[in-house]
Amino acid sequence: MILCCGEALIDMLPRTTEAEEFAFAPYPGGAVFNTAIALGRLDAPPGFFSGLSRDLFGVMLDEALTASKVDGTLAIRSDRPTTLAFVTLTNGQARYAFYDENTAGRMLSPDDLPDLPASVTAAFFGGISLVAEPCGTAYQALMEQAARTRAIMLDPNIRPAFITDEPAYRARIDAMIGMADIVKLSDEDLHWLAGDGDVAELAQGLIERGVKLVCITEGASGARAFTARDAVHVPAPKTEVADTVGAGDTFNAGVLAALHNAAALTKDGLSKLDMATVRVALELGVRSAAVTVSRPGANPPWSHELS
Repeated sequence: MILCCGEALIDMLPRTTEAEEFAFAPYPGGAVFNTAIALGRLDAPPGFFSGLSRDLFGVMLDEALTASKVDGTLAIRSDRPTTLAFVTLTNGQARYAFYDENTAGRMLSPDDLPDLPASVTAAFFGGISLVAEPCGTAYQALMEQAARTRAIMLDPNIRPAFITDEPAYRARIDAMIGMADIVKLSDEDLHWLAGDGDVAELAQGLIERGVKLVCITEGASGARAFTARDAVHVPAPKTEVADTVGAGDTFNAGVLAALHNAAALTKDGLSKLDMATVRVALELGVRSAAVTVSRPGANPPWSHELS
């Protein structure tokens, strides 16, 4: 099982009613939740760990996990409310306003962490859950537990407007990069973390810290990947963009699913990656993301849609 660890929330997406009134419609979402959903639809074996509410929105999230073949048994249920993210779109690009105080996800604490079963062979971490407390501390502690024997992927999915304590957040991401085997960043995320400079040189800086595979997404230009030995670029398929909600999350799932299919999603396998395997992983990532951006909201493709 690939255990996806991070937020689940409700994306409130902008809509126009039949009376031509502006409104928001609720859709299950959250960066890590979206990756878990996409993994299930790509026929990988995903699990999901987070704090989930028993409210009506939490029921929506649970039902969405089940519908996409995601194992949610490790998630912690509570009566706290579900996080809401109100989305606005500018030229198809999503911007978010989060309502996250005292929610089931945010209040996840280190005391809630499970002992990971042997069925968990890899873990994925990321999203806004790494910003807030106490959940940020909980996920960092869970990564420390999982990274001893399991392959780890990290995508911080940085939202600068959501960060309240930048030094603390940078310290957490720095520590988690030090434990990760795979790090995925958008080019914007990379520059936020590492400053100005050539993308390839900045990515190699992460490789020098022990990361086995660095994936950098560059929007319509596609994605690049770097290992200690080589680099590869895969262009993005041409598509008409409805919005970009869930694009990077779906890319992550494509990469993880392809590495799993190649029996490379282990610490040993990632240390021996060849570029043919990396290229296949990037290709599945960008093809999957292209379907997601072609339709409104985070709606990742099923495997049969990519055949």
